[in-house]
Amino acid sequence: MSSKYTSIHYHNYLELEKILSAQKLRSAMDGKSAHDEMLFIIIHQVYELWFKEIIHDLDSVMDMFRKKDVDEKSIRIAVARLERIIEIQKILIQQIRVLETMTSLDFLDFRNYLFPASGFQSHQFRKVELMLGLKEDKRITYNQESYTEAFEKQKKSELQELESSNSMLDLLEAWLERTPFLEFKNFNFLEEYRGAVNNMLEEESRAISSSDMLTDEEKKMRLQMLGDTDSYFATVLDEQKHNQLIAKGELSVSYKATMAALLINLYRDEPILQMPYLLISRLLEVEDLLTGWRFRHAQMVMRMLGRKTGTGGSSGHKYLKETADKHKIFIDFHNISTLLIPRSKLPKLPPELKKELGFYFTEKKQ
Repeated sequence: MSSKYTSIHYHNYLELEKILSAQKLRSAMDGKSAHDEMLFIIIHQVYELWFKEIIHDLDSVMDMFRKKDVDEKSIRIAVARLERIIEIQKILIQQIRVLETMTSLDFLDFRNYLFPASGFQSHQFRKVELMLGLKEDKRITYNQESYTEAFEKQKKSELQELESSNSMLDLLEAWLERTPFLEFKNFNFLEEYRGAVNNMLEEESRAISSSDMLTDEEKKMRLQMLGDTDSYFATVLDEQKHNQLIAKGELSVSYKATMAALLINLYRDEPILQMPYLLISRLLEVEDLLTGWRFRHAQMVMRMLGRKTGTGGSSGHKYLKETADKHKIFIDFHNISTLLIPRSKLPKLPPELKKELGFYFTEKKQ
């Protein structure tokens, strides 16, 4: 090791001089120091540091999936890093409780110094959204302008580059489309699954119709809940209808990738599919927590400011609430739950395929 790297002080290694001198209270500059402006600045600086770590981890996961061949080890590492992002997100939500120790009147003591600064101008947060897959055509319009207009030239260019590049959603879709088990020798997953679904629906329909415990009205209601040829099962299992829904913007993930995700969800107990199942699950959890953070943020703004306009010119609480409701990325994978059937109804895997999906070891002869 080079001599210049053999010894360093804690303070210097963390560059604390830069960090601890970065809290400039604008209220103090005006001679009217507002005590809670310090808390407001530190909370948001900490947010930005955590966003930096999320970007660092997420980019490493995406880099693994940019390769054509993603091995088992890479999936395990990706799951571990997504789990770290999840724990960070939990901290981001908990930090709102710290911010809420500041009352509305405390905030109003310095709010006028913030204009036109706004959380909407967080470049790193926009990068996180784009990296996950929230592109401009899926966003709620802000002041009738592209969200990129809030940034100067270089940062705007970075966001536009991310807009045109593959997101985590795109990479996940491409990876799923390469799943080799949808058609495996004498086992056609889609045909077997369609047969299992039809058998299950017919069996349950007969049980409802022949029940002595239900009234005619209750039977009618249960049959409607069960569904028929126009149900979600029938729609999603028809590739042409699936593609029509993509054209309408109601779905975004390809039919083949959707069916691969369904296979992984249904046969998640098979050893080789356990990590892929965890990968999809962790990405859904990342989005769930992102939605939870948006909603919690909106609640805080309502409590703090009521219906006042945001410092960046947005509608405040209303805008934040709409983003929680509508900014969805992995919704197609959430919808997979609609297609799940009981384990007892799953088509049985041929022994050869079951072996391929497991871990088998042969002892060496002595």
